[in-house]
Amino acid sequence: MRLAFRTAAALLAGGFLLTSVIAAAAQTQGSGPPVQSEQKPPDQAKGEQKPADQATAEQQAEARVLEEIEQYKHAEALLPLSAGSAECVWTGRRIASLLWRDDVDTARRYIDLYDRFGCSAEHLKLAFRCLIRQGPIDPKAADRLAARVHTCWMDPDGSTTAASQATTSGPTAKSGTIPN
Repeated sequence: MRLAFRTAAALLAGGFLLTSVIAAAAQTQGSGPPVQSEQKPPDQAKGEQKPADQATAEQQAEARVLEEIEQYKHAEALLPLSAGSAECVWTGRRIASLLWRDDVDTARRYIDLYDRFGCSAEHLKLAFRCLIRQGPIDPKAADRLAARVHTCWMDPDGSTTAASQATTSGPTAKSGTIPN
């Protein structure tokens, strides 16, 4: 008697579970044919204007890509081959950023890649020294760190400029403190 009761209860619970899954699937997929007004032919969808937010986001992303390409071309023209090649610029800037954020383990893995490309260890050292000499940056301002790293990569011997001073956060750090 108990076995029959347990079996019946299990079948009933399984039935409820199965019907709820089927109902959820039907709601997700739609229970009938698609309404013609909701679906538009592909040629009409392409001709429509995109929402302003999406269009500006795409334009900004495109502008960032073009800016990045220009940075690589500028680095190739300005720096010697071992520091100006795109793979050295890409890995070197990441290493400097990782070291700044105290992520030494990840930086070490990138350094192995940097060495494999035959990039200049001296240039990396000078760029990181330039980054350190400019003082602390707001840890929440990743774009400022990236800009400063790029500036130091392009001109590691350059002195602190007004633009790099503007990227520092808050009051001048006291001597003996560790930058964030």
